[in-house]
Amino acid sequence: MDNVMSNRLLTTRRGTMALGIGAAVLAGIVLLAYLNQYRNNLANSSKPVSVLVASNLIEKGTPGDAIGAQKMFEQTSIPQSQLLDGAIADLSVLRGRVAVDEILPGQQLTLANFSIGTTTALSNKISRTERAIAVPVDAVHGLTSHLTAGDRVDVFAGFNTDQRPVLKVILRDALVLAAPGGGGGEGAQVVLRADYQRAAELAFAADNGKIWLVLRPPGATATDTKPALVTVETMLFGVAPVTAYQNVRRVLGGQP
Repeated sequence: MDNVMSNRLLTTRRGTMALGIGAAVLAGIVLLAYLNQYRNNLANSSKPVSVLVASNLIEKGTPGDAIGAQKMFEQTSIPQSQLLDGAIADLSVLRGRVAVDEILPGQQLTLANFSIGTTTALSNKISRTERAIAVPVDAVHGLTSHLTAGDRVDVFAGFNTDQRPVLKVILRDALVLAAPGGGGGEGAQVVLRADYQRAAELAFAADNGKIWLVLRPPGATATDTKPALVTVETMLFGVAPVTAYQNVRRVLGGQP
């Protein structure tokens, strides 16, 4: 009986020791894995990541497109541990969105700072001295069968002053904000973006003359030019634009 109890006790002790050793080994493995993960986390938290920050005050309601166009941001690198939730690193994320909070200089741009969805409102496509103006056109003069939002056009204005027709470019590289599409009949209009002064000139030309919209090549493929004043004299007789302009001013009662 004593031998049996002694064997059981020895067996129990060995089992306990084996269990303890196994637990210690397992704890060691877990500890090593934790330390390794901790070191990785430390390394990742100090790893630099790219983020957009405000370069100056961005007021509530500022269009995301304007932030990019007016360079109201700068791209910088910060440790990952300092990165805010929803931080924006790609400027394209801001397109069509509007700032819903005031963003201070140096503050990270985050998704929480902007409207959840995009908007097609015209007010999101203009800022500061820019204006959106609707120009009444017909299918021919306004290219309404071909123009779409995002196209770029030059605007020519024609006037007939005491039977002396004159054509002049009044706006170059204007962004088309909206177009009727499908041709557009009577009452069709194309919405253009222009600065305050050019918007006034467009309104005057629409009321007192005839407007032509001339489509430009896309993007960087367009070469900017400065078309001269066009009159009967310049077209038929090769008169210099300056001389033709002086003749027109004489007819209008002005001085050359």
